[in-house]
Amino acid sequence: MQLYNTLSAKERVELIEKAGKDRLTLSFYQYAKISNPQEFRDQLFIVWNTLDVLGRIYVATEGINGQLSLPADRFNAFKTHLDTIDFLKDIRLNIAVEQDNMSFLKLKVKVRHKIVADGLNDDTFDVTNKGVHVGAEKFNALIEEEKTILVDMRNHYESEIGHFKNAVTPDVDTFRESLDIIENDLKDHKEDKNLVMYCTGGIRCEKASAYFKHKGFKNIYQLEGGIIEYTRQVKDQDLENKFLGKNFVFDERRAEKISDDVIAQCHQCGAPFDVHTNCANDACHLLFIQCEKCKVEMNNCCSTTCKDIHALPFEEQKELRKGQGNSNDIFKKGRAPYLPFKKDLRNIFDTLKGDKI
Repeated sequence: MQLYNTLSAKERVELIEKAGKDRLTLSFYQYAKISNPQEFRDQLFIVWNTLDVLGRIYVATEGINGQLSLPADRFNAFKTHLDTIDFLKDIRLNIAVEQDNMSFLKLKVKVRHKIVADGLNDDTFDVTNKGVHVGAEKFNALIEEEKTILVDMRNHYESEIGHFKNAVTPDVDTFRESLDIIENDLKDHKEDKNLVMYCTGGIRCEKASAYFKHKGFKNIYQLEGGIIEYTRQVKDQDLENKFLGKNFVFDERRAEKISDDVIAQCHQCGAPFDVHTNCANDACHLLFIQCEKCKVEMNNCCSTTCKDIHALPFEEQKELRKGQGNSNDIFKKGRAPYLPFKKDLRNIFDTLKGDKI
């Protein structure tokens, strides 16, 4: 029986266009005890493949984390299937703010050690002792309080194009890095400040809130459902939107527009711009911000070196890549010494200290 994707992205695009159906992009997560992740993974793949689900889903002994798309007319069938699984019954599904039929082009259900790479030893603290979940209205009120420190739990390339007003945005490449930085910089305020956190859909805050409670923070809050659910509630309840710019997402869309503010800039020329692209050089693929003018001038490359390589015949490029493995830049999103207008967020806690801490 087929338990893996067999179609290329190009073939999938053709099928989606031929079907002519609108697709829904959504995400969800749930921490739960899964005794046999491989068996659970296979069962999910069999059912979801028949429903034409596409996406990236991680399954581990600690739960499930999914970002996916499916035909809109099969949403009810998908939800009915989730409700047959005890720990997924009536789970909140974060429907994307902006829809795109091509957000995902393959179905990948993978067994992982963890559903989020947090680098933590969960046996050392109670992962169920979480912070207080708050909706958009309460969140808006909390972040205006003098004793509140609002922290973005996402990585630098995510917060660079959009974040909440007055949020601390750690300059980190991974979620795990941010945990120690936040604890260290706020260690003198574990009892007298509100630590309010947010992320894309809520999963990183779920683990972080338990971790920080374990570390002695007394007043921990997290935005329920993350930026995605916040945006929905703001619209439905006619609340003030305190998010500036775009919400970075991990699919082909790369971002959802939450407000009209453009808070980022092209990494090459400094012009106001907030659209990420991958370097066209197959040996690089660095994720960075590049305006339309620079895209034309640089042939969608991040540097003159990459531009020169990308201009070579395909076989020559292939030869150059032999034995090189993946470029480190692939895993250092938006970081390169030749990107003069990449924002430096490293000292953001220091800047904030005179203000709110």
